[in-house]
Amino acid sequence: MTLPTPELHTARLRLRPFTDTDAEPLYALHSDAHVLRYWDSPPWTEPARAQRFLATCRRVEEEGAGARVAVDRVSDGAFIGWCGLTSWNPDFRSASLGYVFDSAAWGHGYATETAHAVLRWAFDTLDLNRVQAETDTRNVASARVLKKLGFVHEGTLREDCVVNGDVSDSWVFGLLRREWHPTAPPTA
Repeated sequence: MTLPTPELHTARLRLRPFTDTDAEPLYALHSDAHVLRYWDSPPWTEPARAQRFLATCRRVEEEGAGARVAVDRVSDGAFIGWCGLTSWNPDFRSASLGYVFDSAAWGHGYATETAHAVLRWAFDTLDLNRVQAETDTRNVASARVLKKLGFVHEGTLREDCVVNGDVSDSWVFGLLRREWHPTAPPTA
């Protein structure tokens, strides 16, 4: 079952399906070691990696396993990151949330605003009961975003990632439909 990638809008952002023209800004985002310092894979070192990411996004959508959206700032049309749902399981009505934003976009509430729009789509359109998210325990900013959205810290995965030789733990967060508050997104 194909899961069509949504086109969503907020007051400041446009969330849209990826296109091939996103390869260059995607590569810039994912090759930035500072942006990916808490990510579960090392920064990209070859531009072709962006094309493979875009192909994976299309495959995930075609297989009905999830959807990822590019995030553009409305004021200037700039690509600032992406957000997505993966591991979508219609039987369990669950999925996993993930996002990455350019460091220049940090601290403006864009991740919270974007994830709120994706969660609204997830609970309203996909009829999810649970959304899970994981973040490196050193990434307190991402944990703060999840808590603003109503996610509950459910536990810690000990030493579950090794990136560039660094072993790290991850926090697991969960948000249930009955805990979801679809009102306006929390402020930054």
